[in-house]
Amino acid sequence: MAQSMQSPLEVIRSYPPHDYSLNGVFMSRLERDPRRPFIVFEGRTWNWQEFNELILAAARLLATRGIARGDRVAVMARNHPGHVLMLLALARLGAIMVPVNPEFGVTETRYVLEHAQVAAIVCSTETLTVVREAASGMAPAPWLALLDGAADGVPAFADLVAAAPAEKKPATGGADDTCLIVYTSGTTGFPKGAMHSQRSFVTGGEAFVQRVYLQDDDRVMIVLPLFHINAMFYSVAGTLAGGACMIIVPKFSASTFWQIAVVTQATAANIIEAIGTILMKRPREEFRPDHKITKLYGARQGMMDTFHNEFHIPHLIGGYGMTEIPGVTCIPLEGPAKVGSMGPVGRHPDPARPWAQCRVVDDDGNDVSVGEAGELVVKTPIIMQGYFRDPEQTQNAFRDGWFLTGDLVRRDADGYFFFVSRKKDIIRRRGENISGAELDRVIGEHPAVFEVAAIAVPSELGEDEILVAVVPRPGQTVTADEIARWSREHLAAQKVPRFVAIVDELPHTPTHKILKAKLRADTALRARAVDLSKG
Repeated sequence: MAQSMQSPLEVIRSYPPHDYSLNGVFMSRLERDPRRPFIVFEGRTWNWQEFNELILAAARLLATRGIARGDRVAVMARNHPGHVLMLLALARLGAIMVPVNPEFGVTETRYVLEHAQVAAIVCSTETLTVVREAASGMAPAPWLALLDGAADGVPAFADLVAAAPAEKKPATGGADDTCLIVYTSGTTGFPKGAMHSQRSFVTGGEAFVQRVYLQDDDRVMIVLPLFHINAMFYSVAGTLAGGACMIIVPKFSASTFWQIAVVTQATAANIIEAIGTILMKRPREEFRPDHKITKLYGARQGMMDTFHNEFHIPHLIGGYGMTEIPGVTCIPLEGPAKVGSMGPVGRHPDPARPWAQCRVVDDDGNDVSVGEAGELVVKTPIIMQGYFRDPEQTQNAFRDGWFLTGDLVRRDADGYFFFVSRKKDIIRRRGENISGAELDRVIGEHPAVFEVAAIAVPSELGEDEILVAVVPRPGQTVTADEIARWSREHLAAQKVPRFVAIVDELPHTPTHKILKAKLRADTALRARAVDLSKG
């Protein structure tokens, strides 16, 4: 680490204390130097003071439109400063933002809008048609506004804010008021709306300052979608807690990633594994060696060498979290890093603060031995308040106060955790438990494989057989026999798949996780696959 870098605690304590409301943390950071840049978007910069004036005006507008504590307002658009504006303006009133994936169709959008019972929808011209159809029939009907200019009879949100009445509305939102409902993408059934308080959000931001040693002069490039917990709780919350600057990019583009980083002088970024994989596979002429990114969160083991040695990013940080429990474990920036690990339990900048607890348990809730696989269960101060309007699912998510992650992990003697598989991604074959995630990783290392998903299919003898769906790299071909040969060379005999399906693409969630549930439900997939037992 650079000698001039402040410790995370020094960063946090360089600002006046606050009450852990969003308004409190924003004003604390504003007070020190209101002229510092806060948001950069498509060539325009707002400093902290300018954005505060927008927040106040937006809060006044929302209040005059009837938005009050506990009300929900949806935002459905690609990444835009309006996401941050709505979050902070609604929080001043104790109201709640519901970000919606802009690529949702009518059915998915209708479910979220109706389930959240939104009073208003701020969207884009791109999503307006879907929003109108999805909201038709809602009673009372939500009012609409557009982030990117008036169109088709719907006013521009910026115009409404500019015309907001001048009288001052007091800040009424408190630290324990819900500020955000994030609907989980899910793999089965309906999405669940995870509710987070303002205190959880601000604390999550402070934890991100610790994870990446975020400095007040850092410029955080946001390419992950702002409808997702990752961008919100890490990039946005971290920028607020660190008093830094966020660079909002409407949508990730591999071809322009490095160019945008150079032009905006980004110093930090947050990605997911899929983005890292895509960047590694892009033509090197797109890479800009004059970029200033020194910290990258979301790095995985398979990308470390490339991002260190080719992309020249010194600090690569990974960790583990979920929509319900963001930022639980983290590979410490100061080390040590362990190959394949998702790190030990994370820390707050203040070592005196009580923090997360993690256990690894069997199906009966008993702790397993060091090195043995079991389900990760968690207690943490950064945790959802529950699932909105779903007390049954909320109750099922906890056991004796511990959140059940549904993830199988193992912990070593040093307290480092290693991901094994989703509990639902375990394949039971010939009396052995086989991790689908392990098969994905090993078969995915074949040089002609772009993407792979291993799933269980019923065996004639009971238990499961292994089917792998394989997407070849663009311009390359791969056969079932080649996959079988690779598997025999790199996996134990009981882990070699019986069925191999070569496919053009795999289904994904909005955050590019493979939808294995959809593959399992595809009854024709097995019929299309090559049965290697007959070869």
